[in-house]
Amino acid sequence: MSSMIGFTRRLAAAVALLALAGCTTPDIAAVEEPAAVPMTGNTNDPAPGFETVSTGSEEEFILNVGRRVYFTQDSANLDSVARATLDKQASWLNQNPRWLAKLQGFADDSGSPAKMTTLSQKRADAAMAYLASKGVDPKRMWAKGYGNDREVRDCNDRSCKVQNRRVVVNLRTTRD
Repeated sequence: MSSMIGFTRRLAAAVALLALAGCTTPDIAAVEEPAAVPMTGNTNDPAPGFETVSTGSEEEFILNVGRRVYFTQDSANLDSVARATLDKQASWLNQNPRWLAKLQGFADDSGSPAKMTTLSQKRADAAMAYLASKGVDPKRMWAKGYGNDREVRDCNDRSCKVQNRRVVVNLRTTRD
């Protein structure tokens, strides 16, 4: 019998909660949620949380252009993939002249820390020279090599190390 009373009480509490859930006050009902962009499953759907990225923003640069280029071991040569990314960066930077670009070079290659710093500087300089050749004003850019500081991943595997052989273009409004 006590189990029946307990069940009845739980049922009554559940019914009360459901009834309260359906209640609204005029203040709450007046608040409208922003309309979500419908996801169609297409490649060009906006990434969730980035539906309202504005043109010319840093977010647009990161999402739609890409800010990293990668290098082969012990090299500062730009391959076709790096040049394609830099072409998109140059076009975007030329359309958005308010932004400055800090090119940060990194290395995770063989040799001494001094050699890696030199190589990372050469990588940043190569990317900057390429952007300048595509019309980006050199006064809007500066390059710095960091060697093997600020690794993306600390590892010995080749597929992992390649992530550290990069130049990252960071947008700035002032020089640092």
